[in-house]
Amino acid sequence: MTVNTSSQINPAQLNPAQLNLAQRLARPELLELQPYQSARRIGGRGDIWINANESPFNNSRLDKLNRYPECQPPELISVYSRYSGVATDSIITGRGADEAIELLIRTFCVPGVDSIACFGPTYGMYAISAKTFNVGVNALSLTDNYQLPTEIEAQVGDAKLVFICNPNNPTGTVIDRASIETVITSLPDRLVVADEAYIEFCPDYSVADLIEKYDNLVVLRTLSKAFALAGARCGFMLANPQICEMVMRVIAPYPVPLPVSELACAALSDDGIKVMREQVADMKANGARLSDALCDFGAKVLPANGNFVLAEFDDPQEAAAKLTKAGVVARTYSDPRLSNSIRFSFSNKEETDYLIEQLS
Repeated sequence: MTVNTSSQINPAQLNPAQLNLAQRLARPELLELQPYQSARRIGGRGDIWINANESPFNNSRLDKLNRYPECQPPELISVYSRYSGVATDSIITGRGADEAIELLIRTFCVPGVDSIACFGPTYGMYAISAKTFNVGVNALSLTDNYQLPTEIEAQVGDAKLVFICNPNNPTGTVIDRASIETVITSLPDRLVVADEAYIEFCPDYSVADLIEKYDNLVVLRTLSKAFALAGARCGFMLANPQICEMVMRVIAPYPVPLPVSELACAALSDDGIKVMREQVADMKANGARLSDALCDFGAKVLPANGNFVLAEFDDPQEAAAKLTKAGVVARTYSDPRLSNSIRFSFSNKEETDYLIEQLS
């Protein structure tokens, strides 16, 4: 993806009615910002490349590793477009969904002035990323059964970004598409960000197909979970082209290393997607066995819609001690609503058998 610098404007010369949603919500100084033109963004054709201060020596068996990669590798964008059903000009790739969270905050929130909203208990990086940029956090609560509260518009206040994690981490609960679409339509002048990091485990709940319909919808995706590439750090932001164009003004020159792009393209091939779906089915089956064992142990478990289950214990310290003694590292929480809960990631048959044995 390249930035169309001709679309840069002087905000002082236009009234708000002449700006699109992305331009109205963006930090004002970005409207006049000339994005950094890295060697790969400028492009060019030739046999001798001396425009990027690269080494001419490739000391790796991976071709072109001595050269900077494309800012937005065309092949990677293309294969993710085919997989997601979202147009190529509505996709940005970067270092996991975490980078997309920061890019959205940097692009649309004025430090010390603007705020985001999120619904807890949920993924902690929404609030942490906002706070590190001196952006306010309107920390709202999910209902007792971990659904969105009523009267969303009043609760959100003037937050520019509204984050909805679906399936939600760490509860594993889901919010139906109709409820999310209601939020999108009720907040037409805010960006509603649906974090779908675990969506491969419940694809029917995705709202990615609504991006063409709503200018204010952003969807976050990652290859870290179902695609088993957590160590590669590759994720995607899906949004209308105007939002993508604005975010591209602040993105790093080379966010996706060449080896990561090649790994990601392989994972998104027909064979890679087939393997992913087989592994998702395997993890869900082992997760169901683990959930049953936790219930037999006396825990209360929430329905699992990701690759993990949240279990509530009458005596969480006893359960945690048992796991530690068995050499099992699980996740506990300081959030008051989760103080008695432990999150268990799904695993393979062997590790699941061992966990069940310890719980029995």
